[in-house]
Amino acid sequence: GDCFVGKNTLLAMTMKENRMNYTFIALVENKPGVLNRVASLFRRRNFNIESLAVGRTEDPEVSRMTVVVDCPNGDMDAHKIEANLYKLVNVIDVQDVTHQPSVTRDLALIKIKVGPEKRAEVNGLAEIFRAHIVDVAADSVIVEITGTEDKIEGMIELLRPLGIVEMVRTGQVAMTRGVTDGVRRVPGVNGNRYEDVSEMAEMAP
Repeated sequence: GDCFVGKNTLLAMTMKENRMNYTFIALVENKPGVLNRVASLFRRRNFNIESLAVGRTEDPEVSRMTVVVDCPNGDMDAHKIEANLYKLVNVIDVQDVTHQPSVTRDLALIKIKVGPEKRAEVNGLAEIFRAHIVDVAADSVIVEITGTEDKIEGMIELLRPLGIVEMVRTGQVAMTRGVTDGVRRVPGVNGNRYEDVSEMAEMAP
């Protein structure tokens, strides 16, 4: 919804409220082309990706994706997504952490067009949201903020009147609290298991 500005902000918020976003964590083999295959799968099945973040894990052979997807039909769509992800040979494990106790974080860099006379106002907002000013130029500042999606959206709305000229967000990453796992509706059907991939990585020279 961040692409809507000005008059359309209310429309974006309304559309967002009507969405039923589910958060999935997928472990995939760390190989070229996997991200493209996952994105293509969602496109072919007409699922709207709200955010997708991918990065390395503690195992160099395995990458971790956090995918936030609009699921209008709730658990029925979530089941389809899991089943379809397992059709990709590089997918090892899929968990739905939507309703599980979890920590979620997003990071945004926001460039605001302000001169010296308005910097104190930006500084004040940054302190309230525990954000950081990471660059200061003659006519702009860059703010870095990390937190939940709601926290970041809140700061963006307050910064808009000052003049946001550029923004980038990493997308949401998530991790369940404690030792609990997310929901697995579909057992791994492609023959891959995380333990097997880990063992193979240890055996590799």
